Amino acid sequence: MRAIVVDQAGGSEVLVLKELPTPEPGPGQVRVDVDACGVNFLDVYERSGKYPMQTPFVAGSEGCGVVSALGDGVDGVRLGDRVAWAMVHGGGYAGQVVIPAERTVPVPDDVESEQAAAVMLQGMTAHYLTESTFPVRAGQTALVQAAAGGLGLLLTQMLVGKGVRVIGTASTAAKAALATEAGASDVIDYTDRDVASEVRRLTDGRGVDVVYDGVGRSTFDGSIDSLARRGTMVLVGAASGPVPPVDPQTLNKKGSLFLTRPTLAHHIDDRDELLGRAAAVLGRVADGRLAVRIGGRYALAEAPQAHDDLVGRRSTGKLLILPGR
Repeated sequence: MRAIVVDQAGGSEVLVLKELPTPEPGPGQVRVDVDACGVNFLDVYERSGKYPMQTPFVAGSEGCGVVSALGDGVDGVRLGDRVAWAMVHGGGYAGQVVIPAERTVPVPDDVESEQAAAVMLQGMTAHYLTESTFPVRAGQTALVQAAAGGLGLLLTQMLVGKGVRVIGTASTAAKAALATEAGASDVIDYTDRDVASEVRRLTDGRGVDVVYDGVGRSTFDGSIDSLARRGTMVLVGAASGPVPPVDPQTLNKKGSLFLTRPTLAHHIDDRDELLGRAAAVLGRVADGRLAVRIGGRYALAEAPQAHDDLVGRRSTGKLLILPGR
């Protein structure tokens, strides 16, 4: 079978297409024939060495496909089941992957494989951000940085579904239109306007209750300055680079603010929690409450281009790699 293998950390050129032996599942594992796999900044961090990985490894950690072999002791998953997963190292850019059965979730019949692969990591992230990190309430206001990205579009829809007013940011008119379509009441062009000043204007000087920021270094200060008193800053990524150290006294001076840096892994490490979050997200896709935008589809050999498009912000929604292409 074919897979994208990283032999050493580096730029997108280290994503190399190779022929590998058909993997066989061990105890508690399943082999899955992959229909689609998601492209995430997590993959970029691992490929580049920002998140050190033991090499060589198969890139990617999210996907959807059909179970084609079972290891000993597997219970609750059957041959022919369509399953999805996220945050499973080595469970991505390949024609077949072997993953722990307990990290798979069933995919409803009404959800296409591409949709499932596109929504697992970012959809469950949006779910825990709105349900656990900062349990939002109707009438509150949120700022979503990069609102036209894969996470931003899903997060905006979930927030609006709970009666939250969403102010988004975007870099182009086309991206702003996507954020508006997802439900954002206002979208700020961060290339042309000062985000914090615009947020203050749009909220009559008050600021927002919560900021969801997956951009990091280039947006962090503006995000902090956009918060209302006792507001919550949720740093959920670093697409523009890591944020420099923060003096806690800054949070005091700017209004007794809260700052958190959560990760999905800590919100799905329990099997029941994983199944619950996945069911909530996939259920919303199945019944039409959550629209999934797929911004690009790539063959395995095009994985370097997918990474370059993601890092270069040339994409909207979710990017997928389709091993069958």
